[in-house]
Formats: sequence, C-alpha cells, structure tokens
Amino acid sequence: MTDRLKARLGTRRVTNSLAIWLVGALTVAMLPLGLISVYQTSKVLHESERLSGVALMDRTQQAAAGTQALIQSAFGAARSVAAANVLFAGDGQNCDAVLARLVEGTEAYIFAGYITADGQIACSSSGERISVADDAYFLELLRDPRARVDTRLNPSLQNPRVVRVSVPVLEGDVLTGFVLISLPYAAAYYTLDDHGEPVDLLVFDDDGDFVTAEAAGREESAAPETYEEVLPQDLTLEDLAAVGRQSFRGQNRLGEIRDFAVVPVVEDRVFVLGSWVPERRSFLPAAGRTMALYFPLVMWVAGVLVAFFAVHWLVIRHIARLQSWMRLYASGHTCFETARLDNAPHELEVVAEAFRSMTRRLEEQDRALEEDLAEKTILLKEIHHRVKNNLQLITSIMNMQIRSARSAEAQTLLRRVQDRVMALAAIHRYLYMARKLSVVRADRLLDDIIGKLGIVSDAGDGNRVRISTQFSPVEIGPDQSVSLSLLATEAAINAVKYCGAARGESAWITIALQTLDDGRICLSVVNSRGSGPVEGRPELESSGMGQQLIQSFALQLDADLEIQETADRYEVHLTFAPADLSMDDEEDEETLMPAGT
Repeated sequence: MTDRLKARLGTRRVTNSLAIWLVGALTVAMLPLGLISVYQTSKVLHESERLSGVALMDRTQQAAAGTQALIQSAFGAARSVAAANVLFAGDGQNCDAVLARLVEGTEAYIFAGYITADGQIACSSSGERISVADDAYFLELLRDPRARVDTRLNPSLQNPRVVRVSVPVLEGDVLTGFVLISLPYAAAYYTLDDHGEPVDLLVFDDDGDFVTAEAAGREESAAPETYEEVLPQDLTLEDLAAVGRQSFRGQNRLGEIRDFAVVPVVEDRVFVLGSWVPERRSFLPAAGRTMALYFPLVMWVAGVLVAFFAVHWLVIRHIARLQSWMRLYASGHTCFETARLDNAPHELEVVAEAFRSMTRRLEEQDRALEEDLAEKTILLKEIHHRVKNNLQLITSIMNMQIRSARSAEAQTLLRRVQDRVMALAAIHRYLYMARKLSVVRADRLLDDIIGKLGIVSDAGDGNRVRISTQFSPVEIGPDQSVSLSLLATEAAINAVKYCGAARGESAWITIALQTLDDGRICLSVVNSRGSGPVEGRPELESSGMGQQLIQSFALQLDADLEIQETADRYEVHLTFAPADLSMDDEEDEETLMPAGT
C-alpha cells in the first residue's frame, strides 16, 4: 500500500468518523441558539454600557450642580434686569441703585451693569460711566448678540479672573444693549464639588471657550491650556459642544485612559466636561462580562465535549471492540464465547450477542464442511485406490496373456495395451496418494509413468533404448492429467517403437516438460532415427492408431500439436494452457478414448 493511498484512507477514516459527524450535528443544532444568545448578550452589554454612560453623566452633572446653579442664577438675574427696560430710562441713577442692591444682595456677584448698543456703560452697580466701544468683548457681543458666559481677567481688580454673564436687551426686534453680571472666578471654581470621587471637571461654553475647571493638584488660577489630564486627545471643546450630551472612553492629552462625560449646564450654551479615572473593577465582574459575551461558544465547546465523551463511552469504544473482534475473526480467530463488552448499552449487547451467535454457527458450518470434505476425500481416494487395484489386476491378467502368446507380434501388441493400462493405473495411484486432489504435479506423474516404459524399450537382441527426461515443476488439473498421461505414454511407446540409430550407435529418446514464457505448458517427445530397423527388433506394420490417439488426446487438451520429422530424428511437441485451478469443475468428465477406437 502506497503512502498516498494510506493518506487517503486516513483522511477518509477521519472525515467519516462518528465523532466528526457528532460535532457537526451538534454545531448545526446549537447554531440558532448560539446566534440568539450572542444577539441578546450583545444587546444586554450595549444597554449596560449605555446605562453606565448615563450614570457617568449623571455623576458629572451632580459634581457640577453648584456651578450650574450659580451660572443659572446669574443668567436669571440678568434676564430679569433686561426685561425691566424702564430702568434704563433717564439719567440712570435708578438703574445704578437697582444694580447696586442686586450685587449687595448676592454674595456671588461683584459687578452688574448695562451697556448700550453704542458701547457706553449707561448704569452699573459701581456707578461708573465708561465707554467699551472698542473692547473686543463688546465687539463680539455686537457680532453675535445672544446670552453667553465667559471668563476674563479684570484689570481693575489687579487681574483677578472673573466669570461674566451677558444677556441682550431688546425693544421688539431692536437691540438696545446688554446686561452684564460678573462673578468672581473663585465662586465658580469652588462650587465644583467632586464629592471625593476621582474626577476632573471643566466648564466651557458652546464656542469651546473655557469658563472654569477643577482638577487634582491644580490651583484655581491655572491657565486653561494646562488642563491636559482633563481634555480628551484629538478633540476640542468646540467638538464636544457640537455633540452635546455624551459619554465615552478614550485617552487624555497625556495619553492616559479616562472616562469622559459631557453634560449641558445652561440651555446647551454652557457645558461641563468630567474626566473620570476608569474604575478598577474586580476580576469577577470582568470575567462575568467576558463569560456573557463568549457564553454561546463555551456552551458549544462544553456540549461537544460532553456529547463526545458520552458517545465515546456509550457507543464508540464498544463499536471499536466489535471491530477488533471482526478483525480477529477475519484473521482466523473463531472463538469468541468469552468475549464481552464492558458495561455496554442493551442495544450494543444485542449486536455483540448476534456476532457471537454468528461466529458459533459459522464455526459449526465450517466444521461440518471440513468433515464432509474429509469424508469425500477419503471416498475419492478409496475409489482411486480400488480403480488402481483393478487396473493392476488387468495388467497381471495381460501379463499372463503375454506369456501364453505364441507370436512376438501378439506379445508386442499386448504390451502396448498393457502400457496404456499401466499409465491409467499410475494416474489413480498418484491421486490416491496425493494430499490435494484438485492439483496434480505433472512432472512427478510423467516421471513415474515414463520410468516404467524402460521395461518395454528392451530390443529383441538385448539392446536397450536410452530414455532421458527433463521435467520442470508443473501443476495441472486432474482432467488434464489423464489426457496428458495417456498422450505422453502413447508418444513414448511410438518413440520406442520407431526409434533407431546409425550402425554402431545407441538409440535414444528424450522427453521434456516445461513452462514457456507465456505461461503455457509444452510437452516434447524426441527420438532418434536410423537408416533401418533396430537389429533384433521385429518389424511391425504401422496401423496409425498411435497417431490417432495422440491427436485425440491433444484435442481434449485444446493443445497445439506440432510434428517435425528429419532424417535422424522425430519430434512431437504439444503446447497447451494449464487449467484454472481456482475454479471448481462442475462439468461431467468426458470420455477419454475417442469414439469408435
């Protein structure tokens, strides 16, 4: 068996394995459940993440609740003042008084004022009247007149940082000015309360401008651009304001992993950004989330393993044992009475018992066949033995007839008949003594027959014909052995009868049996020829019967008969195909002698 064939058989054995089919069937059966489980688990995880984000935004909003209330109160106060347009009429003294009481009544306010559309402070809590027409802040208010909050340095207070809230004043659709309220930066800063949680907070407006921030290890006067641990990487405050309320996990500008939450503080105009340190969860919850995600795969693996071991324990190992029994039976082992399966299911025990019953029946049948064959072999050998004895009895009777014959010609004719009978007796003797009746060793059979022809090869003057044989081991069937033996006997008798030699030389006969290259068998009988009859041998008339018998036996063997005759030798060559010894001969035995002879 070649390596390629072995590899193909091994691959086929694996692909057709019961375990492989079981894994495939379980995979197909559990696939819908696995897909549903994955889908539901994914939705649960997404919902869990969403709720975590909502909780994170809620905690951020709670941390900025004080700042939110402070800014919202400032906006509310500014809108209230802006709604009372009558305060801005006249010389502004009433307006100064109202704004001064507003600042005095609220500790968080340090300034309140009204700026006209041409850039003049018409009234203020401090009573000052100045022009801010060229101030960049005022110009930005004119460009985009809307409520806003920002942070700036106040030169009049030795550059302390303040938070300003501005609200436009309108008469109908006409802009008349702006109400401005300033808060100390410290008030906005200290209202950011992280409640002891690991969070950094930053307040900014919808334009992405910094308002205030609170971070661990930072002073209230720290510049906005220094809050790298608060700000997310690759995102600006303006980007965050454009999206609005949100939560996500990413890296800050220091490359640290943080949880970010953005919630609006004032009407989507002011936002607070919370930068949270990711919670260090215990191993079990993380393992739980991972297990929830990969639970279908774990189910499949566990199901396949349990099913495989169950099927292997209940089925495969018993089938393998039954297979080993069958291999032992095929190799010649027939006793399985004590063979048992190990705690096999009832169905497999039934199969095992059926196998044992089958082997018992087959063993009994084989024993009966062997007994019948032995009996028939004994009967056949007995038949061959009795036929051989009868033929020998006939030969003895013919010996008596030969001794009583008065003429040499009659004796010679009787000896030729006796030789033919002896050839038949030799065949039956060989079959009687052979171990195998279906095969005959032709070389041994012919050697036995030809060896006895030396008796009749004695010339009348005491000279003998030298007979040599060259027999190769050849096996033929019993039917062919009869025809071949009689043909060889007849050819040898003819050769003895007609062989001769030149004066002073000995006559010779060579008989050969060999297998040709094409598998056919060739029998050759060659004898010498002289210029006249052998001295002392009686001259017999040729009846042609020997040639007729040779041709008849050659026809029975379906052989090619070739006769070559020269001045000094005579050759007979018979070539035939051996019988198929593997097939039983069911035909009736044909008559060996030709009809009418």
